[in-house]
Amino acid sequence: MAAFPRFTSLIKELPSTVPFVGPEALERTRNYPIIARIGANESGFGPAPSVLAAIREAAGDIWKYSDSEHLSLRLALAEHHDCKPENLMIGEGVDGLLGMAVRLVVSPGTTVVTSLGAYPTFNYHVDGFGGKRVSVPYAGDREDLDALMAAVKEHDATMVYFANPDNPMGSFWHEDDVIRFVEELPETCMMVLDEAYCECGPAEAFPAIDRFLDRPNVLRFRTFSKAYGLAGARAGYIIGETETIAAFNKIRNHFGMPRLTLVAAEAALADQAYLQSVIGRIRESRDEIARIARDNGLEPLPSATNFVAIDCGRDGAYSRAIVDALGARGVFIRMPGVAPLDRCIRVSTGPSEDMDLFAQELPSVLQALG
Repeated sequence: MAAFPRFTSLIKELPSTVPFVGPEALERTRNYPIIARIGANESGFGPAPSVLAAIREAAGDIWKYSDSEHLSLRLALAEHHDCKPENLMIGEGVDGLLGMAVRLVVSPGTTVVTSLGAYPTFNYHVDGFGGKRVSVPYAGDREDLDALMAAVKEHDATMVYFANPDNPMGSFWHEDDVIRFVEELPETCMMVLDEAYCECGPAEAFPAIDRFLDRPNVLRFRTFSKAYGLAGARAGYIIGETETIAAFNKIRNHFGMPRLTLVAAEAALADQAYLQSVIGRIRESRDEIARIARDNGLEPLPSATNFVAIDCGRDGAYSRAIVDALGARGVFIRMPGVAPLDRCIRVSTGPSEDMDLFAQELPSVLQALG
């Protein structure tokens, strides 16, 4: 019998699953092509031409490691957000940064509070470090702030996760509610405030950047993967109090950021005119998704993100059947994985040709399912 590596007992107990199955995997396992890629909340509108030009210009330097301090991008972000470079940590997208944040405070048995059905990658990291998850159901189609706070206090939680705007439902809370939550939060609990969709949401959802910079237990996560169109580059950042941010230097991969990713992110940040044009296209596409849903007897939910959750009016099995049938027709979408949120499907915004294919295939799929 072959010898096996000495995996930890925790690793032996974890299921062999991944948070998301990507469209490439679906193409390989189900043997159909994905034509309309509108399920992963990427930006089908792509990055700015200025970003692509910057990547091409810097491509010859790919033999070099990146600046391990990411100073140029941190300086640019500090100017953009009117904070100090020391308030910023750069990392491999929000997903990678979540893993580092969890590593800072979570150990086997540590209690972490999140919403039932919220972003699965956060759960993946908590489970991977042996944390004990306490999951709070949504209230309607929003994360339940009062229930999250009650759970934090009841379980003396070390960390709490809250996404605003929310994934997978697209809803949001007003900045006053976010501030109230932070002010009530025990100082011993680290708050993960995931603002990945902030460029797509209304201004009133987001407290001023300087509002929490004196709070060591608040980390705000943002990304270049959504409206900036750089999901494949993996560039995200955290905004936080300087000493908390400095703690990431103890555990991060100092050469983990690709050189061209840093170039692309800085160029994207500089081209705010293009960003605003994409935000306009996202709004138009959200309206189109909502129209297609209503034309087919489904109910779109209000969205502050680059996707729309669509209430299919039945249970998760029905929603899954819609997702699978559309996938077989080349339309990649997703759905929440937890009831009762799984009554919905989730469609990302995208170019008109993707919306046209979705509109073309959805009626026949619904008719076939009955």
